[in-house]
Amino acid sequence: MNIILVTVLVLLFGLLGSGVWIALSLLATAGISLGIFTSMPVGKIWSQAMWNSLNNWALAALPMFIFLGEMILRTRMSDLLFRGLKPWVQIIPGRLLHTNIIGSAIFAAVSGSSPATAATIGKITLEQLRADGYNPKLSYGSLAGAGTLGLLIPPSIVLIIYGVLSEESIGQLFIAGVVPGLMLAMFFSGYVVLRVLFNSSLAPQKRYAFTWKERLHSLLMLLPVASLILFILGSIYSGLATPSEAAAVGALVSVVIALVLGDFRWQSFVQAVRGTINTSAMICFIIVGASFLSVAMGYLKLPANVAKAIAEFGLSPYMLILILTLFYMVLGCFLDGISMIVMTLPICLPLVVQAGFSPVWFGIFLTLVIEVGQITPPVGFNLFVIQGLTNEPLEKVAASAVPFFLLILLMVATITLFPEIVTWLPSKMVR
Repeated sequence: MNIILVTVLVLLFGLLGSGVWIALSLLATAGISLGIFTSMPVGKIWSQAMWNSLNNWALAALPMFIFLGEMILRTRMSDLLFRGLKPWVQIIPGRLLHTNIIGSAIFAAVSGSSPATAATIGKITLEQLRADGYNPKLSYGSLAGAGTLGLLIPPSIVLIIYGVLSEESIGQLFIAGVVPGLMLAMFFSGYVVLRVLFNSSLAPQKRYAFTWKERLHSLLMLLPVASLILFILGSIYSGLATPSEAAAVGALVSVVIALVLGDFRWQSFVQAVRGTINTSAMICFIIVGASFLSVAMGYLKLPANVAKAIAEFGLSPYMLILILTLFYMVLGCFLDGISMIVMTLPICLPLVVQAGFSPVWFGIFLTLVIEVGQITPPVGFNLFVIQGLTNEPLEKVAASAVPFFLLILLMVATITLFPEIVTWLPSKMVR
């Protein structure tokens, strides 16, 4: 078993380290390992793994949610979101800094992607924050941290992938992400409030004056995004539609809203479709590679043997979660979130369930630790997005995200000590 495990790890990380595409690295590792250590028909196993991994209706939601985010990115909906929030955040210490956080939380409810959330909100807020004299470090950090909400607040692409691979209800996972997502957004806003209260120079003293009439009028600007949230989450939680059906409706509604706003441009539509195809193909390619590797590991009996070896250590549930947190933090420095899920789930999920945690809880835990990887170099996608928007050195952007990195870890600790935060709301909803 040791020889097999070492061979698989050397092959996998050797290929990844050499710059080979993640999906190809997974496929090659699985095929070579099966060829060396078994007499199984590699081609037949690969074809079956490819079919089984992609022949799932739930995956139809992926391109729909991706397209929806692409459409919002290319229309005035994101700008209207900022203008609608601006009058309301003036009464909170830190003022416009909260548009990063609240805007990201709202956009996350229609996007499902962390980099897309950071890019969309950042294009609108960062220039305004710079012009008004807000502290750049706090501006970048709040956007980097809040951008990760795109993975947690439903609908979430990561939770869809997890639900498909773990055979858990995607609707239940979406519901489970609501309370932790809102709590994490409150952690971020609370941190900004405290920083500004203790150091007023982080935010300008200038305050925009808005009447209550203007504030109420600004709510109309939130209607486009609010209607999308209502169509998508309302149809899912009411049981009227599955996540895939709701995603299709949301994609259609996004086009209708663009037409109503007068923002629909054929060139933008083509770009949105092209971006959707590229991202969806990349995700599906990784799923195929990881599924083949998971099947290969099953034939090699690696998951069972590793689980047995870890069980012999007699770790307490909390110690197991601590080790998994550190493990995923290290892994997040090298791999994207989807790759982390599909590569590790066959081994880690049985261990966590055996320790007494529910699969739904583990889905939220896994999403949170993946969020950490979004703001840690060298593969922190949110950091690259903000660097591209600001032309700041990557190390400066990464340093600004450290407090929000710690807040995500605080949220991980909170749901570990109080798992009901995750499981309570799904338990009250009809499956």
